[in-house]
Amino acid sequence: MSKLASIISCLVIFLLMSPQSYAADLGGLVSSLKGGGYVIVFRHGATDDSQKDIYPFKFDDMSAQRQLSEKGRELARELGAALKKLGVPIGEVYTSRLNRAVETGKLIGGKDVSPVDELTDSSAGSASGMANPDGKNAKAGRAVRDLVNAPPKAGANNLAVTHKTNVTDAFGKEFADIREGEALVYKISNSGPAVLVTRVQPGEWIAQAGS
Repeated sequence: MSKLASIISCLVIFLLMSPQSYAADLGGLVSSLKGGGYVIVFRHGATDDSQKDIYPFKFDDMSAQRQLSEKGRELARELGAALKKLGVPIGEVYTSRLNRAVETGKLIGGKDVSPVDELTDSSAGSASGMANPDGKNAKAGRAVRDLVNAPPKAGANNLAVTHKTNVTDAFGKEFADIREGEALVYKISNSGPAVLVTRVQPGEWIAQAGS
């Protein structure tokens, strides 16, 4: 019985300490981000599921695309305000050519964005289009990795706003669970590809800014 009590006690302590420990880790990352040299890959914000993409894509027709929901817009605004408050310098903001990514990028980055083909939904509007770095979308995945591996200007961090399929194409099936608004933070390397540092949910940036 005492052994069980000891296990439960350890578990309680772990659960109590984990958020604080993670907050400390994110705080350390934010300090590093202030010096630049990172690329932050975001999945676009929350969308209105009642809307559907029409393929071939019509980038200038908002009625033919799934758009951000009001919740998605508000969270992107809060995320942008959090990054600004945290003092994270933003360089280039690259996005998919679909409006939900363009809008997400503008709200987070607080500046004009550069829509590019590399980040545009590689599933071509198909829910079954999910791939991986060795699959049929390998070329699309390489294009995303090339963009992520490109060093930002000195003292800045680049943002890339894309779609779940593109993330999976580029980095593997283990990222197929990436949530809307979630970020993958990559550190640029002088000796090879950018290195994944961590995954961050939008609420975690916002909480860090408020701490």
